[in-house]
Amino acid sequence: MVTWFLSYGLFNKLFCNVGGNRVEKLLRLENITKRFTGTLALHNVDFDLNEGEVHAIIGENGAGKSTLIKIITGYHQPNTGKIFVEDKEVIFNDTRSSYKCGIAAIYQEASLFQDLTIAENIYMGHQEVNPVTKSIRWRKIYNDASALIKSLDVDLNPRALVKSLGFAEKQLVEIIKALSMNAKILIMDEPTSALTSEEVDYLFSITKKLREQGTGIIFISHKIDEVMEIADRVTVLRDGKIIGTDKKENLNRDRLISMMVGRNLDNFFPRTRTKAGKTLLEVKNLFRAGEFKDISFSLKEGEIVGLAGLVGAGRTELGRTIFGVNKPEGGQIFVDGKQVNIDNPKIALALGIAYLSESRGEYGLILQMDITKNITLPILDKVTHFGCLNKTKERKIAEEYYNILDIRSYGLDQMVGSLSGGNQQKVSIAKWLAANARILILDEPTRGVDVGTKEAVHNLMNNLTKEGIAILMISSELPEIIGMSDRILVMNTGILTKELDRSEASQEGILKAAIITK
Repeated sequence: MVTWFLSYGLFNKLFCNVGGNRVEKLLRLENITKRFTGTLALHNVDFDLNEGEVHAIIGENGAGKSTLIKIITGYHQPNTGKIFVEDKEVIFNDTRSSYKCGIAAIYQEASLFQDLTIAENIYMGHQEVNPVTKSIRWRKIYNDASALIKSLDVDLNPRALVKSLGFAEKQLVEIIKALSMNAKILIMDEPTSALTSEEVDYLFSITKKLREQGTGIIFISHKIDEVMEIADRVTVLRDGKIIGTDKKENLNRDRLISMMVGRNLDNFFPRTRTKAGKTLLEVKNLFRAGEFKDISFSLKEGEIVGLAGLVGAGRTELGRTIFGVNKPEGGQIFVDGKQVNIDNPKIALALGIAYLSESRGEYGLILQMDITKNITLPILDKVTHFGCLNKTKERKIAEEYYNILDIRSYGLDQMVGSLSGGNQQKVSIAKWLAANARILILDEPTRGVDVGTKEAVHNLMNNLTKEGIAILMISSELPEIIGMSDRILVMNTGILTKELDRSEASQEGILKAAIITK
């Protein structure tokens, strides 16, 4: 371990100069080009990051953001171009070489060990050991972790298990972990996608402290309002090219959107009214202890019902119960007017009910499998004969929905884990459409996707309702709830507190019903 620290310090001194004299440009990329088979992912990209700056990168899914970040972190190597860290040219052959130059990335889904403590996670891989006994110096680790936590003026117990933390606190542990490795360049990739507004404020306060301490931050987000709040400069990528870079003061929401998509988006929520048909789903007095109680509502053909509420209101738990992931402890569920007992998702799917999880990486997709297999996974019985897979039929079905949803990839054989967030979401929806679902429960359907993909998902929802599909949409974005719903249900601490027609709904009214307990 001592040898490792010496090599780490020597590497920085010789090649990276991290922690040396103060320089204006922490990072500079010149003419970065990256080609994959049949695809030009990045073309002559120039980018730089100043010390003590938050530089945001925005763009639609497939614009090249992920590829650019993977080049900065050493996961990919550019075909042409140069990288400079603190004015010294460097070559990143792998992620370790980038990390040694003081570059760390925090992704939207934390990569922490849930059953270890905060301190153990912070120093994982670089624990200090006693040179004589070769044992880990636990007391020093916890003392050092405590000092790092205090340096950011946050309230965390270094001995607490990570699994006991909320999303925002886990993101904070990732930040502290990066600081423990002397990271001077911090990449935040969709860090707020799973956070409440209060948690976002908390994270932003930490981000501002890091900026004041001289850390350079690359901030990637699809939420333009957040970008305009936290960024000093903004770079827009489209189709692998830099469309423009400017100071925040010179930009506004409409201009950024136009730069991202190459057109004006006058209507973000293009709900097309359809005439509601017969009742497909009815819930009466549904109950699960500690999650929700006495929930009653109906869902008709061609209708979108929005389910609003704060985190912890019970919305996701309700959706998972209707889909059979959890079992209700009371109440009734009716499909096509007949009472049903949904004990598991297989029964729900047979009844035409599908559930799109808010956590697509954990519950919605198998990231290590390709697009074809993910799309056809729920319908294996339709693409097999006497236990043998009919690959021609499987690919034909996958290709149909791949084209319908305009999934952007190198082909049907690409691993889903390597797709952008928006295209992963499209694959999630495609698999349920292939399963002929009539009742779709969409839990945060546009979380972590860009404005262009949001528009595509919303248009898809419109088209589905025209075909008679009923949608229960759970969303934390009130403009989306109001813009896309025919009716709105509001939950507050497990109770259904209000039902509104779209015409009478307002953000203030929904928030009041979601916050105030009668």
